[in-house]
Amino acid sequence: MAGGTRNHALIAAAVIARLDEQLADKPCAVAGSDLRLFCKPANILTYPDVAVFCEPAKFLDGDEDTLTDATVLVEVLSRSTQNYDRGEKFRFYRGLPSFAEYLLLAQTEIRAEHHVRQPDGSWLFREFTSPEDEIRLESIGCRLRLGSLYAKVKFDQNV
Repeated sequence: MAGGTRNHALIAAAVIARLDEQLADKPCAVAGSDLRLFCKPANILTYPDVAVFCEPAKFLDGDEDTLTDATVLVEVLSRSTQNYDRGEKFRFYRGLPSFAEYLLLAQTEIRAEHHVRQPDGSWLFREFTSPEDEIRLESIGCRLRLGSLYAKVKFDQNV
């Protein structure tokens, strides 16, 4: 989200840093919102806050500026985009072949919404609210301690 808040930027940066460390020896990579994502079934371009894609990476028309698939997507919620992120955008993402996990992070409180695709195609939802909670991203073999994502966040801001 261009022009996002301090909290938004800090949370997204923390997710990228934690995942980058854990993916160092794996065939997956993490990218921020500069890397565009094309959701072919919906014919729409998005800029997820964080995208994890695994090899072989799939890009639009051979260029490496637009992904066409991702395994894990993370969005930091804001008042202006939270309904879209939870609804229509999540529906667009579900059309991606390798998309397995969706993590939504609040920026006004410590809260994560984790959606995991099940073998039958349905989605399992879990919510995390304690700094000690650990979110397991099984599709990429990573773990995120919720408190570490909010270490520098100030909750007294108006967002």
